[in-house]
Amino acid sequence: MAVHLHHNHTDMAQNILDTDQKALEINLDPNIYGTFSEIGAGQEVARIFFKVGAAAGTIAKSMSAYDKVYSDEIYGREPSGRYVCAPRINKMLNHEYTLMEERLKNQKPGTNFFAFADTIAAIDFNRTVSGHGWIGMRFQLEPDALPNDIVLHVRMLDRDSQQQASAIGILGVNLVYACFRLHNDPEELIKSLNDALHDRIVIDYIKLDGPNFTAVDSRYLALLLVQHGLTEVAMFGPDGEAIHGSEFLYKKSLMVARGHYRPPTLVSLDALRSSFQQFKDEEDIDPNEAHIMCELTLEYLREDGVINKSDFMERAKALNALGVSVIVSNCHSHQRLINYLSEFKIQRLGLVIGARELLEIINEKYYQNRDGRLLVAFGELFTRNIKIYVYPVLTSDKNLMTGQSLPVPDGIKFLYQYLVESQHIVEVEDYNEDLLHIFPREVLQLIQNGEEGWEKFLPSVLVDLIKEHGMFGWNAKHKKVSV
Repeated sequence: MAVHLHHNHTDMAQNILDTDQKALEINLDPNIYGTFSEIGAGQEVARIFFKVGAAAGTIAKSMSAYDKVYSDEIYGREPSGRYVCAPRINKMLNHEYTLMEERLKNQKPGTNFFAFADTIAAIDFNRTVSGHGWIGMRFQLEPDALPNDIVLHVRMLDRDSQQQASAIGILGVNLVYACFRLHNDPEELIKSLNDALHDRIVIDYIKLDGPNFTAVDSRYLALLLVQHGLTEVAMFGPDGEAIHGSEFLYKKSLMVARGHYRPPTLVSLDALRSSFQQFKDEEDIDPNEAHIMCELTLEYLREDGVINKSDFMERAKALNALGVSVIVSNCHSHQRLINYLSEFKIQRLGLVIGARELLEIINEKYYQNRDGRLLVAFGELFTRNIKIYVYPVLTSDKNLMTGQSLPVPDGIKFLYQYLVESQHIVEVEDYNEDLLHIFPREVLQLIQNGEEGWEKFLPSVLVDLIKEHGMFGWNAKHKKVSV
């Protein structure tokens, strides 16, 4: 037992040393100089840089606008009235970096300046606030160069405010170190943010841009966050830029359509169109407050156990070309996605599921939970504000499989019938039956084999995109055919 405890102590000391080493290395670099501005949880990040020594060589100013009136006087008031939000962190970075440049640019030539900022809502005494925040940094990698920006959204998982504050301190040090030492490798940069923080934080948003990061795509960063376990869910908008649910989903209604989208076909588009229109027409949904997003899961992205970056980017770009926002998730079960989205107090959640996929979900739940947990397993998925919209599918013998005709196991027929009758499971009504013969896997094969005729199964905007960029294996194969 003593040996076991000794190992734990050593591991903890090693972790603390690593964080301190990072801070000290930055402090000892004569070319790095900047400011720390922290709202909400205290001076957690700056404290570590001061504690390790030699901070005078790195820190020009450290401040906490802890009072909201002071904070508004310095950075201006947010139209939303919120203090822990993306616009706030951007204002903080603008204000602090501009001020520092004005005051120090001529005094410290040859210096890489930075401004670090965070705005944090730690868990409160009554635990009504779970603990989250925005962290960002504006930084130069060469003297007199234009700066880069990095912004993160973090959720803290510790159960008390002091532990959450210490996690923010470690994360802040990781971020400063990563920006100056790991900027050439975005994947290593992202992985390092979790150093010494295993299971203590979730980072579900990252935005990284500036002259040194013109080749870095936000969509790929979203994938990396999920792939390396920093979050189960990350999102990007139709423009390919990172988005966060707290900024646009709070108390809104959301429809999610999970799929392979390799590539999105006319039938994919019809499923989105018909189900979302039906969703918006529900009497308890304000159509102006409703959103639809496509979901790509790691499970659907893997081929032979591997996720291919270019394959992911092709699917992401194809969905964006259709004007759709995208969720990247590691949620095999819909329940984990629902748990994540519950943070945003979503009013109504609709899930578009093809009839074949729904049958797989029901069979899986049935055969895994015949020990008496069946009602619990289904109850988790079918809570009061969630509805499944079933898009029909043609079976191999050309019969129509719908939500009503789903061949569910006998032992679950009554429960399934109840879910249909209580409107937890509904049919997508206004679908185009003429498109049901389109199977994306067959279309993909046509594209990859360079065969003619695949174009008629895809929206024209995707046909042009695929041909222009040689996506989904089209280009190489097509050239072989035309030689």
